[in-house]
Amino acid sequence: MAVIERHYRINRDITAPRLRVVGGKGEQLGILTLDEAIVRASEERLDLVEVAPEADPPVARMMDFGKFRYNQQKHEAAARKRQHVVKLKEVKFHVKIAPHDYQVKVRHAEEFLTKGDKVKLVVTFRGREVDHTDLGLRILDNAVRDLAAVGTIENRDVTEPKYKSVTVTPKQQIKAPVAKG
Repeated sequence: MAVIERHYRINRDITAPRLRVVGGKGEQLGILTLDEAIVRASEERLDLVEVAPEADPPVARMMDFGKFRYNQQKHEAAARKRQHVVKLKEVKFHVKIAPHDYQVKVRHAEEFLTKGDKVKLVVTFRGREVDHTDLGLRILDNAVRDLAAVGTIENRDVTEPKYKSVTVTPKQQIKAPVAKG
């Protein structure tokens, strides 16, 4: 995911001849020429930043631009940390699966679902197993039934001669951790 960074014009990069200026503490300083605004900002050891270039006249604010950028980057990093990207995990079964192996795979699928990821359950058929697709469907039905507490069927996917699959989604949405500070 690419972050779109807004480009701010600061100090002499501002092109408008007249600006509506907001002071460092949020007070309105009125409409000033660019030179007057830059002089007042430099007296307070602040930068003049154009915050609303589309306004008439454009709005500029006196601020410490380095500190502003730093706080903006911290805010974006916290937002990225809070988001959860749903992934699609795949769990494969075969027709001749042992009961313990089946339970291990269902437990893995359950872990994926509790973490908030989707799970694609796939039964593959090898050789003459293609003639016994009913056994594979039974395995999928059992897995879906075993995962009913944590997930629901999103859709029954492609039914090909070599495999059958079902996609299961988590029942509850995962809550993002709340950032402190």
